[in-house]
Amino acid sequence: MAILEYFEQIPSWQRACILAGGIAFFWIIENTQPLFRFSYNKWKHAGTNLFFTLTTIAVNFSFAYLLVNTSFYFSNQGWGILQQMDAPLMVEVIVALFLLDFIGAYLIHLIQHKVKWMWRFHLVHHSDVQVDTTTANRHHPVESVFRAVFTILAVGITGANIGMVMLYQSLSVVFSQFNHANIKLPLAVDKAIGLLLVSPNMHKVHHHFEQPFTDSNYGNIFSIWDRIFGTFMVKKPHEIIYGMDVLGNRQDNTITEQLMLPFKEQ
Repeated sequence: MAILEYFEQIPSWQRACILAGGIAFFWIIENTQPLFRFSYNKWKHAGTNLFFTLTTIAVNFSFAYLLVNTSFYFSNQGWGILQQMDAPLMVEVIVALFLLDFIGAYLIHLIQHKVKWMWRFHLVHHSDVQVDTTTANRHHPVESVFRAVFTILAVGITGANIGMVMLYQSLSVVFSQFNHANIKLPLAVDKAIGLLLVSPNMHKVHHHFEQPFTDSNYGNIFSIWDRIFGTFMVKKPHEIIYGMDVLGNRQDNTITEQLMLPFKEQ
């Protein structure tokens, strides 16, 4: 399968281009078709979020050796769900994408909302009061570690080969940028997308400042997990207010403030 062969060998610089290209693409669309017209310095706001994008890249790079070797070891040993399947390769790829998304994105996201000490680190992501495509990778470095560990766990459970893993990670980056992007889609289009995939309006509900909306719509690529596990919620886009009620009026967007946020009283 050509696409798997490509992702098995994809150079780091091309993965970086996928990340940077996605941000640039949705940034342009945000300027032409915004959902909300924020009165903020878009470049300054992006600076803070891009710092956390770099720390996310650094953490992922630190775990890359373990990720790759977990994939090679489990797939070569015939361990994992996919290794027990006797199905066409395309079916195995689809199953891999769904399971990697469930464990490596939905499940860890849900856990971070339920475990108090993990939630404190995830607050950095929710503290953004001007959600746009740069918010996608606004994760405290400790949260990036959580996500890296669960991604490796997902690779071990599935036995996915490295081509499937790299394909999933590339799609995950682009979809996260898409569903965080401050873009306005026709409601019918957004709703149609949301039947299977996480649409912008669907994920924006998750960033609403009040519960129970904050504790909903955890998905990253596929929306079915929220529907299956009862965490799917709907709210009209114009009613959404970003941020967190536990932070009060604190909206300091400096890097130092965000790094120290998990260690302060809420």
